[in-house]
Amino acid sequence: QVQLVESGGGLVQPGGSLRLSCAASGRIFSISTMGWYRQAPGKQRDLVASITNNWRTNYADSVKGRFTISTVNAKNTVYLQMNSLKPEDTAVYYCKLEYPNGMAYWGNGTSVTVSS
Repeated sequence: QVQLVESGGGLVQPGGSLRLSCAASGRIFSISTMGWYRQAPGKQRDLVASITNNWRTNYADSVKGRFTISTVNAKNTVYLQMNSLKPEDTAVYYCKLEYPNGMAYWGNGTSVTVSS
């Protein structure tokens, strides 16, 4: 079983920064993809950024150049550095661990509000 716990959300002014963390525990295999998703009220959950076991990263067009995903300790912790935040970045951010066979685990989410 895998547990994912997100942290680092909060209220920030437009133009500000936040760093989200996702701590993974349990039986984690090295061949996996870790990702950050977000869901705004009334909208679907969308991919924000992901990182594979061979360090390949992928970003949503809306966050390219502003957000950076990184990992340490063989993916036991995944970070999402968010800079130049905009009101449209307001959402609940979720961490996801996914294996090539499609098995996936989700965290409970951390809320980010960008507002003046």
